[in-house]
Amino acid sequence: MAEPVTPRGRTWPPILPDGGSRADVGVIGGSGFYEFLDDTTEVVVSTPYGAPSGPVTLGMVGGRRVAFVARHGRHHTIPPAAVNYRANVYALHQLGVRAVIGPCSVGSLQPHLHPGDVVVVDQLVDRTWGRGDTYFDGVDGVVDHISFAEPYDATLRRLAVEAARSEGVAVHDGGTVVVINGPRFSTRAESRWFSSQGWSVVNMTQYPESVLAAELRLPYVGLSLVTDYDAGLEGVDGIAPVTMEAVFAMLKANIERVRAVLFRLIPLIA
Repeated sequence: MAEPVTPRGRTWPPILPDGGSRADVGVIGGSGFYEFLDDTTEVVVSTPYGAPSGPVTLGMVGGRRVAFVARHGRHHTIPPAAVNYRANVYALHQLGVRAVIGPCSVGSLQPHLHPGDVVVVDQLVDRTWGRGDTYFDGVDGVVDHISFAEPYDATLRRLAVEAARSEGVAVHDGGTVVVINGPRFSTRAESRWFSSQGWSVVNMTQYPESVLAAELRLPYVGLSLVTDYDAGLEGVDGIAPVTMEAVFAMLKANIERVRAVLFRLIPLIA
């Protein structure tokens, strides 16, 4: 396939304005990951696709320069369908990152995936709508069709699994995430359907974040913390339908463990 021409008047993938880099690894974190870095500075980044969810936080982890974006805004004011995913990912590209980690919360669709576990997914099913999910939107008369058969980078996935195991976290290597629009959770019928397909977890943000990284040729890995059992598992002994309160409580209980995995993973990224 021929190389695409120039979206927004730029070569593609775009060249950094000054040819330099202010960060090595990008992290786009969901609820509970906002205090991810210590000794930080904040920068306001503008992009051709509008403003990201907030200022980008820069800091160091294990000798790597890290750029962090709070996916839903600093105070969780942006619902999943309203996140400017294009701006968030593009802002990290402008800062020069070479890889992106997407920690997020997910609901379990299978009884063997327990709250507190981490799933390093390898496949994705998109059931969202109305989101800006491509940089090749035809505005500039430019179209490209990227391969997305493997949504997640194999090397980053291997390193993420290794990092979680090293921290003693119960980690599952592989699985399919089905991404719903939100902000509501699934009905029992929807959740049972997802489970019957053999899909592992459900989430509201892994798409289009992952495909936008792919369009920018940025390796991407999703680091999924199971916070709850989804509604379709209701009726199994000891399993109640998900609530927002339960999700935030599980995040709070596990944030330090996920932080430890991230701190273990980031220095492994070349």
